[in-house]
Amino acid sequence: MKLSEMREKSVEELNSAILEWKKQLLDCKIKLSTHKLENTALVSKTKRLIAQAKTVIKEKEVQNA
Repeated sequence: MKLSEMREKSVEELNSAILEWKKQLLDCKIKLSTHKLENTALVSKTKRLIAQAKTVIKEKEVQNA
């Protein structure tokens, strides 16, 4: 998901997306530790998505305050 797409979503949608990405991150970390993860870049990409979504949520909170 691109940053522009994140900015169009509501806070609730972003929070649910963060939960999904956290589950995916946990799964990736487990696969990484058992050497079954083929694309190791997924870990950092998922972390980046979570951070970007949290930043957009914070921006929206500041904007509404």
